[in-house]
Amino acid sequence: MDAIVVEELRKRYKTVQAMDGVSFAVREGEVFGLLGPNGAGKSTTVRTLATLTQPDSGHALVAGEDVVRHPNRVRRSIGYVAQDSGVDWEATGRENLMLQGRIHAMSGTPLRSRVGELLELVGLQDAADRQARNYSGGMKRRLDIAIGLVHRPRVLFLDEPTTGLDPEARAAMWVEVERLASQESLTILLTTHYLEEADRLAERVAIVSRGKVVVEGTPTELKAGLRGELVTVDLADANGRAHEAVSVVHLVEGASEVVAEGQQVRARVPNGAKAIPLILSALEERGFPVSAVTTARPSLDDVYLHYTGRDFSREDQEGNR
Repeated sequence: MDAIVVEELRKRYKTVQAMDGVSFAVREGEVFGLLGPNGAGKSTTVRTLATLTQPDSGHALVAGEDVVRHPNRVRRSIGYVAQDSGVDWEATGRENLMLQGRIHAMSGTPLRSRVGELLELVGLQDAADRQARNYSGGMKRRLDIAIGLVHRPRVLFLDEPTTGLDPEARAAMWVEVERLASQESLTILLTTHYLEEADRLAERVAIVSRGKVVVEGTPTELKAGLRGELVTVDLADANGRAHEAVSVVHLVEGASEVVAEGQQVRARVPNGAKAIPLILSALEERGFPVSAVTTARPSLDDVYLHYTGRDFSREDQEGNR
């Protein structure tokens, strides 16, 4: 049974089409990732599913309830951890969780027991009675997640759960999410623009670009669907002629999906070791000196490039601006 069903959601903010026919489904008990660069429409999608934003059109069910027709029923079934923290920094970790429980009409021994359980689950039991303002970034994010779990939701939305964390804290958060998925028997929908995060945490992903889902599947399936290797050539002095270099590389036997990004030319080839000498020779003969060349097996970045024709990192930086 599907815990989340999304069909043709659309939302426009003035000149920005945030969702442009978004469709996907998430199975019960699954960790599902919405992967895409900044500005792709991931957060708008999650806010719609969490009943915080109404779509212009389309249809969505969460825990069997329509997000537009029955928002209060949906809210009782979900936990939502937004990008911006909802923690009261003057209160302790325990007080934050107790307050959230009371908001959900919990009290007495059941609430105290649940708070103690969650503090242990997210590794904050030793810091439970310290003011949240004194927590590290990773501890604050774990408290955010615990707050979203107090009322035992069936579906948990994690919107960019590791944004702003340093690499060490991000890795620790991945461990927490993996533990959460195994111990709480939740359906988890997480949004992320970190390729390695989606690859590690999500059982399936939907890759989102410019308000649309461009492909969906397990990370392994998506990468396996790209045959061969990716060759990336850094041109020493393209002088704005990188797109001319694309036509040169196209002529190399076996080269496909050839694109230019700045001073780089990328191509997919059946065998990198055999193709690289041919590509270098062809470019140099046509007056394109090369400063560096690399080859790599398919990654989710390559999947994004394959289905959109655009570089993930570059688009992520543009979306952030």
